[in-house]
Amino acid sequence: MSVTRWISRHSSRPVARAATAVLIGLGSAAATSACTTSGPSSGNTGYITGDGVVTTVAAADRVNLPDVSGDALGGGTVDLSDHLGEIVVVNVWASWCPPCRAEAPELVRAEGQLPQAAFIGIDTRDANVSAAEAFVREQKIPYDSIYDSDGSALLAFHGLLSPSSLPSTMVVDTEGRIAALVLGPVTADTLVGLVHDVAADS
Repeated sequence: MSVTRWISRHSSRPVARAATAVLIGLGSAAATSACTTSGPSSGNTGYITGDGVVTTVAAADRVNLPDVSGDALGGGTVDLSDHLGEIVVVNVWASWCPPCRAEAPELVRAEGQLPQAAFIGIDTRDANVSAAEAFVREQKIPYDSIYDSDGSALLAFHGLLSPSSLPSTMVVDTEGRIAALVLGPVTADTLVGLVHDVAADS
């Protein structure tokens, strides 16, 4: 089975699908492609901006994700299992991460173009809830984010998504399986293309 990675800022559609095993390998490589942090703190500036490396997974090779849930910024709860039967875009971010701030308008634009997909954020290792809530207001983010101050919500993605990689974006298919992973900032065009491809496979 061939493996191809591509860079989201230079393309708007995936050109190949990769084996699930590649996602495991990408987890350890994520730290060199985006923000990195060593602990649950806010204000961390030790980051490297990535190029948005994309890996897609053929339907036959996808694995089910365990349930991911938690308290939402601004109140209430978010549970990924509530969206079974829908395509879900999961974006991992932090208010202190400059690439996350740069990426946010692209996510907002993509959300407006994808009424068939549910968007969920995971605000991870962000000790300052006020800063996180201000980020959401300033960026006009219309969807809920799990407030994951200690990184525990990301443990469900162990082996698939590195908890030290920010930003990262996953596209989850209608059966609750990871279909695509972007390490580093994603563009709206890339994300729209990925969701359309996953919808075509469903």
